[in-house]
Amino acid sequence: MKLTYLGHSSFLIEEGKFKGIVDPFLSGNQASKTKPEDIKDLTHVFITHGHGDHIGDAVQLAKENDALVITNAEISDYLSSKGLRIHAMHIGGRFRFDFGTVKMTPALHGSGIKTDKGMVYGGNPGGFVIEVKGKKVYHAGDTGLTMDMKLLEAEKIDVAMLPIGGNFTMDIDDAIIATEFVKPKKIIPMHFDTFQVIKADPGEFKEKNKTCETLILDIGESYEF
Repeated sequence: MKLTYLGHSSFLIEEGKFKGIVDPFLSGNQASKTKPEDIKDLTHVFITHGHGDHIGDAVQLAKENDALVITNAEISDYLSSKGLRIHAMHIGGRFRFDFGTVKMTPALHGSGIKTDKGMVYGGNPGGFVIEVKGKKVYHAGDTGLTMDMKLLEAEKIDVAMLPIGGNFTMDIDDAIIATEFVKPKKIIPMHFDTFQVIKADPGEFKEKNKTCETLILDIGESYEF
């Protein structure tokens, strides 16, 4: 499996014919080195919640690649009106796709969708456990620390992606506790430095994390396992 960090909370996940992107905030992110049109042969788009820095370029990517969008029921309803192919899920739900399995996990956050007509309800925020060919990753989405993460230890996660930026999500110290709860084999910090209010040092997280190996990926860098 190949994971490529695209900045903020966006990751490209590739394994065989499966090519998925999580929270594709690209064109609106000045730090991103990838444009939506750079991504070809995308099969799936995962959206953790309705905020603009997570829905991002989902509509353009899904349309240009005829990719299936996987997200919660409320965001699914909103995006289906734009002519996208949708698979709706919700917290705790697990579904077997042709590429593997996906489970939606709880997240403590908001999920409103900004539109020209005002804020649209975006349902419960969440995260994803994505398993492809026996390899399992956990993308936490935007979340505060929650005891529910303790249950994810049973999933035997290979690589977890957790926010560390604080203010809107967990900060470094809470992310350390979350890592102890989840017990992944490796962890990638995300959702930091994009805005001034979420400035954080991933090196500090790495130094404090004694649970597993920390992978600090530069924007555009990949990790394969």
